[in-house]
Amino acid sequence: MKKITILALVLILGACKPNVKQEATQNSVQEKATEQSSRYPDAMMQVFEAHGGLELWKQQRTLSFVIPHPDNPETHTVDLWSRRDRVDSKGVSMGFDGTEIWLLDPESTYKGDAAFYHNLMFYFYAMPFVLADDGIVYGETDALRFEGKEYPGVRVAYESGVGVSSKDEYYIHFDPDTHQMTWLGYTVTYRTGEKSDNVKWIRYDDWQTVNGLVLPKSITWYNYEGSTILDPKSTVVFTDVVLSATPKPKEFYARPEGAVSVEAKTN
Repeated sequence: MKKITILALVLILGACKPNVKQEATQNSVQEKATEQSSRYPDAMMQVFEAHGGLELWKQQRTLSFVIPHPDNPETHTVDLWSRRDRVDSKGVSMGFDGTEIWLLDPESTYKGDAAFYHNLMFYFYAMPFVLADDGIVYGETDALRFEGKEYPGVRVAYESGVGVSSKDEYYIHFDPDTHQMTWLGYTVTYRTGEKSDNVKWIRYDDWQTVNGLVLPKSITWYNYEGSTILDPKSTVVFTDVVLSATPKPKEFYARPEGAVSVEAKTN
């Protein structure tokens, strides 16, 4: 009788264990989701959701798009997890292989700054999702007023040492009705290393849906006087957008033969 009782007890305990484990796993997942959400202000979470959600964004691995300059279109490709990148145009390529920035310019025709440009348009294009990166500090900012309408916003800064220009600041402003991103204000401290109060403004009001995520078709820089936004200045269009959960091989981003390593320029 004792043996039967002990055996029954063992069977009962054994049957309970999977349920306990399942409950613990569910709790762990819920806690992780709650912890992730608590990293961002409510306003940012609403913006992310209006653009398809962070969960879907983080499932993607490769983003590519074309900036169709009439004489020299540029193809930009980025690994969204490692942030390796590559930009290809006629006669010139540049990129980041995970360790160093490189430039392939056999005819010495490129007059820009590859260290500054190689991932610049990616960051403008991948808004608002790049504002969920690690090392970001969120704060408050006044609503932006344009043509009689107010757009609430969030101030975005970086922890010291994050990126090439950790003193850069961003101001994301969104439509109060749809929560879609509408304006991006940003300062540039690259080369100077000093904070700036000169905020440039880009309007985001032309969207397309790619794999369930709402991304720009074009963005427009505006003239401004202080905090007053004036008229449109210039527009950049994005075509042939591809978003995939499949990564490209590391070799795609590797420094090609003949390319040179590029260092960030300083004053």
